[in-house]
Amino acid sequence: MASAHRADATAPEAKSIGSDDYALSRVPRDKRFGFWSMLLQWLAQSGSISQFTLGATIGVGMTFGDAFLAFTLGAVILEIVIFAIGLAGMREGLATPMLTRWTGFGRNGSALVSFVIAVSLVGWFGVQNTIFGNSVSALVGGPSWMWCVIAGVAITALVIFGFRYMALFAKIVTPLFFGMVAWSVITTLNDHSIGELISSPPPGEAIPLAVAATAIAGGYMTGAIVSPEMTRYNRKGSHVFVQSASSMILSEYIVGMVGVLLGHLVKSSEVSHIVLSTSGAFGVMVVLMSTAKINDWNLYGSSLGVVNFFQVVFRKRLHRGVVTVVLGVAGTVLSAVGIMTHFTEFLSLLGVMIPPIGGIIVAEYWVVKRMRKPLDDTREAETLPPTSPTWVPMSLAIWVVAFCVGKFYDGGIPALNSLVTAFLLYCVLGLLGWVRPYGTSTLADEDAGSPATAPAARTTTPAGAA
Repeated sequence: MASAHRADATAPEAKSIGSDDYALSRVPRDKRFGFWSMLLQWLAQSGSISQFTLGATIGVGMTFGDAFLAFTLGAVILEIVIFAIGLAGMREGLATPMLTRWTGFGRNGSALVSFVIAVSLVGWFGVQNTIFGNSVSALVGGPSWMWCVIAGVAITALVIFGFRYMALFAKIVTPLFFGMVAWSVITTLNDHSIGELISSPPPGEAIPLAVAATAIAGGYMTGAIVSPEMTRYNRKGSHVFVQSASSMILSEYIVGMVGVLLGHLVKSSEVSHIVLSTSGAFGVMVVLMSTAKINDWNLYGSSLGVVNFFQVVFRKRLHRGVVTVVLGVAGTVLSAVGIMTHFTEFLSLLGVMIPPIGGIIVAEYWVVKRMRKPLDDTREAETLPPTSPTWVPMSLAIWVVAFCVGKFYDGGIPALNSLVTAFLLYCVLGLLGWVRPYGTSTLADEDAGSPATAPAARTTTPAGAA
């Protein structure tokens, strides 16, 4: 192993809460997780009542065959994006905010990326927490703010200790959730003809294919762009493909299409009561845990973005565990007092800003390859490159143009439009030599304000990581 790694391993560490989870460094190969642990993490992202609701919403306005086509289109789009970006994250062992330093944005551009991702994800953490609090309050009683606080505190406590414990939680929650859902759905559909439900016409107003595909692919596009937060813990590229594809099959073809059948059955998108009413208090508890398992990634990704942002802008290396506490408390309080629901339009706007980031990452890393050489040179040593570009102005211009296409062009899928626009523009301009970095930043300069940590940024090891 490189001497930088050995020096870092013996460097004094600042005591802090939770795990830093390699927020500003590569995940070492010997600290990555096996196939089955990572598969359960991926499948846990499919375990959501909201995915049943999405399927039911599409089922109300589409035939079963058309809904199948819509889910296929959405799944294929998402899988291509996830694999292209996630494979880069796996190879480099880096989360999206750090990866962007050498894949098109440079050091200062990565701070902008980190800010957008952090605000978006912590915002959606609060929104999802609010939805959960309101739903449980309606089902079992009690003030919604109380349930918001309970869920927010539970998720924050989980995320503080990092990926290791999030993976352990997934091993518990995922089988419970899908076992409960399978029992509830089978019980409900047992007295009805599946063939008749499949062949029945849509009970509501027709939904165009493009609209349905937009809801399916666009709704999870932000998660696809930040997939390196998860895939950096993978050991093999084939694992990334199989696990992400398995998640797509489960969420789109099984959960989503069952939602379509339930929508045809009850002739409404309000199908969550089917699962909850047949499973009692146990069902509510499992849904609470499954919601936490999905929402924990919003908080986790946001914490990684904030850590990178502060290091770049203020040259302060914050501990990810501490950042998680601050973000978790803020998101929980705002959700409990009902403020977060007023920001959904703003968060949706940020959602259009994030896909172009993925387009630029994929274009630079896999096609143009003008800035990734430092990553190639340091990959085997498992250290960060000693330097990175400071600014890449053309990438920021491409980002703005792609955002405008996604925001103001009415055709197609907005998230996909912005992503493809960024990818094509970067490929063309990059291969022509018009995408050029300006200035050079060094890790030594960044660490000047962080004496307690070593330049290679291997600061902590998640307890028991394997």
